[in-house]
Amino acid sequence: MKPKVTFIEQSGPVGEYGRALYAIARSVIRALIDSLSNEDLTDLNTPIEFVTLRQLAKIARVDLDKGMRGDGFEWAVHEALLGGEPTVAETVYRAMKRAAPKLRDEAPTSLMFGQERAKYLGFMDATIDQAGGADALLLPTGSGRPFRFANYIPTAAQGYVAEAYLPDRIKKVWKIDLFLSTQDDARHLAATVKSNFDLLEGGNGLRVAIVPESTHPANASGVFYDQKSQLWVASLADPNGFMGLFNDGYHAVMRALCTIGKQPRPPYYIKPSAKAQKLEEQLIKYAGASVLEVEAALDEAAQQNLVGVTHALIGVNAPDWLRMKTLAPKIISPKPRFIKLD
Repeated sequence: MKPKVTFIEQSGPVGEYGRALYAIARSVIRALIDSLSNEDLTDLNTPIEFVTLRQLAKIARVDLDKGMRGDGFEWAVHEALLGGEPTVAETVYRAMKRAAPKLRDEAPTSLMFGQERAKYLGFMDATIDQAGGADALLLPTGSGRPFRFANYIPTAAQGYVAEAYLPDRIKKVWKIDLFLSTQDDARHLAATVKSNFDLLEGGNGLRVAIVPESTHPANASGVFYDQKSQLWVASLADPNGFMGLFNDGYHAVMRALCTIGKQPRPPYYIKPSAKAQKLEEQLIKYAGASVLEVEAALDEAAQQNLVGVTHALIGVNAPDWLRMKTLAPKIISPKPRFIKLD
């Protein structure tokens, strides 16, 4: 009988750091779900709602060099902004105000974009609606009038080929990861999220960058203007800040997947904290549970309604498009036949 997925017990309340770790793990798991393609589901011969953590671990991109850390970081930043995590929201808000001083003095909001997601039915309509519908505006590079969000973002979703059809001041907006705004403000800034400062790229239309602090002399934690990319950069403190938390949770999840999927563990996966190791052990225990059940349990474990909590990452409902993927049609391939080699 399949065990019920439970990451917390009422008899053992979890501290703020523990709940924040669960929220980071939730973001990483959602990034992994997001990375599944219909081809992956066809190979697994399983609808997405029934894909187990063990199956996911067999096909997951566990190597940092293949971009999984960047995907997880993007999700974690997005959900931290939605949840009002101060170590992210305050820094990002200051960068937004430097890029667009007339934005409202309200909490920042985030809309996840990414052109690869625009292919899902209803995704673009939902994005425009969440941005503010017909009133939504995109603040371009330089001075001048903003652009109507609904008029250009569907074009930008086509990727690089869209450059020929976009106005010069937003020509590179197809590279966007997040649309940033503030509460009840229809004006939006295009933001790029990179887990490696050295890979930061700007372009017309991009206004803000979110990166982790690094040893690069130009990348101290805080807010600064990067002359090379011409972006206002929000650099998140590492390790004494959000990045320490993210790395702890990320490595716990990926080490668990290496164990579950019997994949070799990359040598640069650091040993997480004692709390994160407990998270790792729990994930391994639920290898046979569906990924969506695990995601839901992590979301519940990151709850905020316990007495004495000052702040931490909070529950963020998964977007509908994350679960729109279904089992792709089975493709009948021809019998392999090779010609003779003389």
